[in-house]
Amino acid sequence: MPNRYALRREQEHSWTIVDVFTGQPAVLKHRVLVGMSTRDADDMVVQMNVRDIKRREKADRKS
Repeated sequence: MPNRYALRREQEHSWTIVDVFTGQPAVLKHRVLVGMSTRDADDMVVQMNVRDIKRREKADRKS
């Protein structure tokens, strides 16, 4: 199962989390995930991908 979210470097020490399915910056709780520090972006992209994988696995079990 491919990861839905990836990192895109915008400037030195500035990262965006991108939804690879849409090519757009990801949004979490009405916040566009741009201009993030390296550490925050790394942590957040892992959490978002884990959450998305669990959501898709649950949806697959229901179908």
